[in-house]
Amino acid sequence: MAERKDLITDISAISASDLLSVVLDVKAEGYRLGQACATKIEDGIEVLYSFEKDNVLKNFKVNITDVSPELQSISGVYWPAFIYENEMHDLFGITFKNLALDYGGHFFKIAQKTPWNPNATGKGGEE
Repeated sequence: MAERKDLITDISAISASDLLSVVLDVKAEGYRLGQACATKIEDGIEVLYSFEKDNVLKNFKVNITDVSPELQSISGVYWPAFIYENEMHDLFGITFKNLALDYGGHFFKIAQKTPWNPNATGKGGEE
């Protein structure tokens, strides 16, 4: 019986400094960007990027523990990533360097600045 490719899911932890080179590699392999998201974890924020090719997912997670989180944008490699990265900026306070289309913290109209950043201090994540 052949292995079902649609059940193969790979999740790899990578460093923030390796993110762009890993993304360039999966792009060269023919993967498309599936999604990107962030979530609070015990000691900071976890950012997850998912890529798909032939029903196989490759997921890369980056854990950020900095009070002022920063990542290299992948929007220069995958243009639609600007949507996910602007969302993560507004909700988690993650700064994306070289973001192709940067809404400057105004992608969403929200009542509190960076409401889901566990490391921010002050009202609504404002320092």
